[in-house]
Amino acid sequence: MFPPISTEEWKAKINVDLKGADYNKKLVWRTNEGFNVQPFYRREDIEGLYTLGSMPGQFPFVRGTREDNNWLIRQQVEGKDAAELNRNALYILNRGVDSLGFKLSGEFDLAELPELLRDIDLKKVEINIQCCPRRAAEVAKALVEYVKAQGAAEEFKGSIDFNPYKRLLRHGLKLNRDIKDMALEVYNAAKELKGLRCFAVDTYMLNNAGAYITQELGYALAWGAQWMTMMTEAGLTPAEAGCRIKFNMGISSNYFMELAKFRAGRMLWAEIVKAYNPECECACKMKVHAVTSQFNQTIYDAHVNLLRSMTETMSAALAGVDSIETLPFDLQYKCPDEFSERIARNQQLLLREESHLDKVVDPAGGSYYIEVLTASIAEQAWKLFLDVEEKGGFRAIVENGELQKAINESNVKRHTDVARRKEILLGTNQYPNFNEKALDKVNEGKCCNCGCAADGEVADGAVDFINFDRAASQFEQLRLDTERSGKRPKVFMLTIGNLAMRLARAQFSANFFGCAGYEIIDNIGFESVKAGVDAAMEKGADIVVLCSSDDEYAQYAPEAYKELNGRALFVVAGAPACMDELKAQGIEDFIHVRVNVLDTLIGFNAKLLK
Repeated sequence: MFPPISTEEWKAKINVDLKGADYNKKLVWRTNEGFNVQPFYRREDIEGLYTLGSMPGQFPFVRGTREDNNWLIRQQVEGKDAAELNRNALYILNRGVDSLGFKLSGEFDLAELPELLRDIDLKKVEINIQCCPRRAAEVAKALVEYVKAQGAAEEFKGSIDFNPYKRLLRHGLKLNRDIKDMALEVYNAAKELKGLRCFAVDTYMLNNAGAYITQELGYALAWGAQWMTMMTEAGLTPAEAGCRIKFNMGISSNYFMELAKFRAGRMLWAEIVKAYNPECECACKMKVHAVTSQFNQTIYDAHVNLLRSMTETMSAALAGVDSIETLPFDLQYKCPDEFSERIARNQQLLLREESHLDKVVDPAGGSYYIEVLTASIAEQAWKLFLDVEEKGGFRAIVENGELQKAINESNVKRHTDVARRKEILLGTNQYPNFNEKALDKVNEGKCCNCGCAADGEVADGAVDFINFDRAASQFEQLRLDTERSGKRPKVFMLTIGNLAMRLARAQFSANFFGCAGYEIIDNIGFESVKAGVDAAMEKGADIVVLCSSDDEYAQYAPEAYKELNGRALFVVAGAPACMDELKAQGIEDFIHVRVNVLDTLIGFNAKLLK
């Protein structure tokens, strides 16, 4: 038997291994979500946590709203008319999908709805429809009539994505009509189908704009509470309102935090709805559809998107959401084809049919780390929720632009972190594929096809709207500029001196300049500076990067700079103690881990692509 070891003893051992380094600075993770994460957790860290003490399917549903984990696999159906949409829907239903998403344009003739849903088993397949807010009531009415005619009213499950805030969030445009009146029309049209949800909380939009996890959850709770208050004031019971709300949330690549987010969300939402005194506890269950993020998807090295979306899908599956849509890896530069859509479906099928994640309910329950994350995220999201409520609720902060401002600030912060490599996008701002070209595959005319920019309503004012620039967008623009120029600058690694340092710095520099699409010419080392400069000139180098050790730069850098004599741009890899002395001799460019990679490369493009 081993004797018990206290937390203090563990920390004492860690501090010995740190050799004097600060424990908090080295090992404590300072998240952007508003709390710190410790390097290890123990049983004592979860004692008394309110996330414990319930079973799956039991209030407050932190462990899930069901006693199983059989989530639905959703795919968005594309097509130019009802017949093609139906044909494509039947095709994917035979390939593992059990939840369909349709986006109906303002011109879609609802008389063709039977054709759209022909031969689809409405008792087994979930139907989800996006449409313009002004058409939501008539779409719901047509859907109800068709479902009843098929004898599937009791078993039917689905949603009408009624989101009158979309125009404000995407375009800053307000609706003239009163939202409450529109919502009542939608509810009255949908109420005969108990399984038809119609009040959307679409915070996947915030996720796609770079919102942090606690931001998305806090605003989701406020958005849902806005629906609860609005509809109960309009005469619905709390149960009637709560059972019609559908949360459509994003999933970022922050694996464990996303898992904890959904657990925390169910718990907090249950408490919010309970405060309205619903007639049944079922109204307190958070119905969640999860969509993989677009914010971190990339055009270059696009197959890495598969890794990102796979971990995201797994987070949501383990968290016990109701349905998941895994987006195709090529979505950002083309209309997905059969291959990319099949791969996206198979990502979920692998988790469900081969990894059997649907057979395990809340596997993270009781994990010291996950339980603490759940409580920490819940605490921060609740603070944001209360702050929104004090300011008049979700609608108020959207109509005055405060929410959009907060999300855009996060967007800017995350772009800065990407530019400085504090946030890594593999293949884009770190370890790029040097020889990849993307100009030929980019569809520069591609739009969001959201169907909400011109929905027939007249704007009565405008506020700030959300910036949906992806994290990779600026690096991609930089590299596309290089491609469009028709000139691919050559970067020559002048490696000399200390073997370990020159190899490490050559690799760092190659990755650095590779992010701009430059041609990288690496070398195993030179006996003299002159030999290195001569080789660089022979190769036609536009940039010569000196790669050596800090101690040797005092000698090699001035010698190389003088030998080069302005025939190419000269860069020193590192931040040596002699940097000021080197700058005094005319050497201007230094690259190291503390520089802004994006701004630095934009500067080189300005010099080299004239």
